[in-house]
Amino acid sequence: MSPHEECPYQDGRVVIDPAFKADAPARYARLREFGPIHPAEFHLGLKGWVIVGHDLAREALTHPALLKDATPAADALAAAGYVLNKPSVGLGAQMMEADPPEHTRLRRLASAAFTPCRTAELAPRIEQIAHDLIDALPPAGEADLVEAFNAPLPATVIAELLGIPEEHHLDFRRWSAHALRVASPEHRPALAGLHGLLADLVADKRRRPQDDLSALVALRDEEDGGLTEEELVGTAMMLVVAGHESTVNLLGNAVLTLLQHPDQLRLLRERPELMPGAVEEFLRYDTSVERSTSRYAAQDIELGGLPIPRGSMIVVALGAAGRDAPQAEDDDPAALDVTRPGARHLAFGHGIHYCLGAPLARLETTIACARCSPAFPNWNSPPRRTPWSGSAPASSAACCPFRCATASADARNVPARAVKARAGTEQKGYGRQTVRVRSWRAFQPSRPAWTMKNTPPPVA
Repeated sequence: MSPHEECPYQDGRVVIDPAFKADAPARYARLREFGPIHPAEFHLGLKGWVIVGHDLAREALTHPALLKDATPAADALAAAGYVLNKPSVGLGAQMMEADPPEHTRLRRLASAAFTPCRTAELAPRIEQIAHDLIDALPPAGEADLVEAFNAPLPATVIAELLGIPEEHHLDFRRWSAHALRVASPEHRPALAGLHGLLADLVADKRRRPQDDLSALVALRDEEDGGLTEEELVGTAMMLVVAGHESTVNLLGNAVLTLLQHPDQLRLLRERPELMPGAVEEFLRYDTSVERSTSRYAAQDIELGGLPIPRGSMIVVALGAAGRDAPQAEDDDPAALDVTRPGARHLAFGHGIHYCLGAPLARLETTIACARCSPAFPNWNSPPRRTPWSGSAPASSAACCPFRCATASADARNVPARAVKARAGTEQKGYGRQTVRVRSWRAFQPSRPAWTMKNTPPPVA
């Protein structure tokens, strides 16, 4: 009997459903015992292969015959009602769904607007947002950290980067949260809402450039010209989905992991200089993007000793591959170790599709965790319940309720008088908490409000 015949399949396949996701680390570890690749059934009943081994994952992410072009699988995708890779209605017309040479052109243009230097310049603003959100939490009692901190922090950062008006922030956050949940009834309306919002935004930036998305709109390349309207909207959609939802999930997983490992939390409080390396360990131990976007076999190939027919969907389990990544000698890959030197992982992918927003995600997570740790000195017990979000391919605790007594303003390195005197502070509702978020408009010239032509009216 072959190892795959002994593997715990349902009808000959691994079914990656909400029950699987709720126990994903253990189930992926079980799969790795039987081999690095397995036949699988994904959302919408789509069938393909999932890769769980680190070495094979790296090979697949750079395999010349595994492409983003879904033409060989078009019939199966259409029958399942899959639209995420389509322009106008999904996330198409952007680099994440493109192959060279088109991918090369799109990434070169987008990379010029999101350089490491530009990302580093965001640190003071991210620090300010984090301070304001923590300051808005109740001094005692229960709070849901996902709703009150993890979600609004990256949502505010990406909304300000794109220049989305504040009256549309709540819609923006709601739509982006459902954009990847392909099995949800809100999936298509969310994509349509985001597309309309960003299409209007791009048009406005062409008329009235500002220091935000306008940098991307104005970009031109001597060889290839600029981005088309459809490519601009697609790129903005990608930044929203990849730069917002995945970072929300990363923060949620990092916080949950620390609550479940109080010894590691104590160590970070005692040695805050470990935080940048700890973020790499969080990415390895429980990454926010459970699986890669799909690739499709352009021809018959072999992976892990198994024949893969043309048109097969291939998905890499990035988190499982991270747990399988070779680490320093004597390190236990199953353990969380915030002192682990140079934690290896595939959380941001590998090859030409390596995540463009990785530096921003690292920066936001480092700042957020560094601010949360001293702010909550009584943060020492796991949350009572941790339901997991059902979006694919993301993975995160959907809520993280806990009891805490927040530290004083001085303990959080925020002078009380500075907290009270912050200019431009406004009240914004985020879930069950009222979170104080200062608008970035204080840093920009005033300009007339613009009209949303293609976007549904804001939520009440």
